[in-house]
Amino acid sequence: MKPVLEIRSLVVNRYDGFSLTIDHLAVTSGEALVIIGPNGAGKSTFLLVLAQLLKPADGQLLFHGRQLGWRNTLAYRRRIALVLQDPLLLNTSVADNVAAGLRFRRLARNEVSDRVDHWLEKFGVSHLRKRNARQLSGGEAQRVSLARAFALQPDVLLLDEPFSALDAPSRSRLVSDLQSLLAETTQTVVYITHDMDEAMSLADKLAVMLQGTIKQVGPPDQVFAAPVDHEVASFVGMETTVAGRIIRSEDSQTVVKVGSRNLEAVGNFKEDQQVLFCIRPEDVTLWTGEQLPQSSARNQVSGKISSLRPHGHLVHVTVDCGFPVGALITRASAREMELGEGRQVSATFKASAVHLIPRE
Repeated sequence: MKPVLEIRSLVVNRYDGFSLTIDHLAVTSGEALVIIGPNGAGKSTFLLVLAQLLKPADGQLLFHGRQLGWRNTLAYRRRIALVLQDPLLLNTSVADNVAAGLRFRRLARNEVSDRVDHWLEKFGVSHLRKRNARQLSGGEAQRVSLARAFALQPDVLLLDEPFSALDAPSRSRLVSDLQSLLAETTQTVVYITHDMDEAMSLADKLAVMLQGTIKQVGPPDQVFAAPVDHEVASFVGMETTVAGRIIRSEDSQTVVKVGSRNLEAVGNFKEDQQVLFCIRPEDVTLWTGEQLPQSSARNQVSGKISSLRPHGHLVHVTVDCGFPVGALITRASAREMELGEGRQVSATFKASAVHLIPRE
């Protein structure tokens, strides 16, 4: 399928010395591409280029296979919509805000009315249609901003961290509602965020941006489970990342020397190959006592708890096993096992949960 948007050999130089370089990136029709990265990675700069509000130093931006230039910027902008962190609503009614872009495009009055009604209903703000937009809460204002953008039926919808300024409950509800709407429609989306949960909820395809470049692109599960290097692994939460050496590898069954321990993983590698041994904390199970229950987990390491800290509804536990192993457990489990710093525990994890990254 031909991409709706495609970036080739993009270079953007900012006044503060920051440089953004992207060799290639594409988004196809009906796809939700989420760009994730820390603050300062270049995500918003990239979106400004896509919106044709920032001119790159080099490279191509193709729209439906045709190269964009500054001469056809206006025609292109009429086929996209942009939603920012600040809703930027007009000092008029909610309904008039949603209708504004449609009127600029000179749609028929009945078509404007139908679209306004439809999208106010979809975003749950029909009851606010007569209220002045400046009198809305943050969550309500962003719902109106999204309704205004969706009403345009754009070829591409660009969203720049639209929920980052909202309180947690409003943010959670909006992400859930947007997820449902994207599943119902064929809307093509490029979404910018630094939030892992948002990315996993909304992305069909995930692109990790670090230090002004795209480091990895793929399905969200693949990116989170199999990062391409140490930088991506650290960013996506592969907390346990330690150096290891391949002892043997045959028929996808691999044994890795990590410190003084031999641990099992899945994959085909060369003997004596140097690797990074990576595990996500949610894939680690903790046990107390000498007898471990029957389990399919092939790996077991023991050590003392070096730290416990709250992690939302869970508890993050770090175990010193000669190398640090992170685990996420429920608060109830932490209480039942009477966990505390210095407590001896065993950590188990499956060979299939291990991700190995070759290193030079």
